[in-house]
Formats: sequence, structure tokens, C-alpha cells
Amino acid sequence: MKGMRKMLLYACLMAWSAFASADLVLVANPKAGIDRLTQSDVVNIYLGRYRHLASGLTAEPIDIEGEADLKARFYRRLVGKSLAEINAYWARLVFSGKTQPPLAVVNTEEALQRVASRIGALAYLERGKVDRRVAIVFDLGE
Repeated sequence: MKGMRKMLLYACLMAWSAFASADLVLVANPKAGIDRLTQSDVVNIYLGRYRHLASGLTAEPIDIEGEADLKARFYRRLVGKSLAEINAYWARLVFSGKTQPPLAVVNTEEALQRVASRIGALAYLERGKVDRRVAIVFDLGE
């Protein structure tokens, strides 16, 4: 009976850990001078409406193209749109010459490296992937 309790507790802890790490956050370079961004800030930056941070730095948003599920979750949570809707949005803006979409990278590690090396870079990640190279500036939850 005691062994069964330990196994159940272990299973619960593992499930909670997996759930907690699935929360999405937006990260920035710690030297960017950003403590927090609002949802409105993130929407405006990721939809190309403006590309400057409050600190005056040029914002460099990053999309993780190689992890389509992550990208889909981010945009669904941020603006309530599917990837097809986001792609159509960007196709219209790029065609009109108004702005460019976020920089596309292949995976989370490439996004982390880019944010760590570029002061204005921003990337969305699962909370469990965040490390000391970056700082959380917005929590999307889930």
C-alpha cells in the first residue's frame, strides 16, 4: 500500500511538472532593460504594428517555424487566431510592403541563442525551456 502511494504521488508530480512547463512565456535578453511587456505590447510587436520597445531598442520578434504546434499555441493564446489566419495576415502585409514578419528560426534552442546574443530579440517558449540566458517579460499562461 505504501509503495502504491509513492507511485501515485510520483505520477501526480510528473503530471504537474509537464503541465506547468507547457505554459508559454515571452523572453528577452536580460540586458534589454525590459521588466515586463503588456499583452498589447506583445500583440503590436508580433503583428508588426510597431517594432520598438519602451527602452527605445528595436524589437526583434522571433517565430519558431520548426515547432508548428508551439507557434500555433502562441498565436492562438495571444490573438485567438489560427496559423492559417496569421499566415494570411502576414501575406497581405508583406505584399503591401508595410512590414516584415518575425524572424523565423528552426527550434527553441536557436531562439534561445538568438535572444541571448541580440539585445532586442524576443521569443516565445514553454516555461520549462527558459534558462539563465534570458528573462521572462510576459506570461501567456494556458
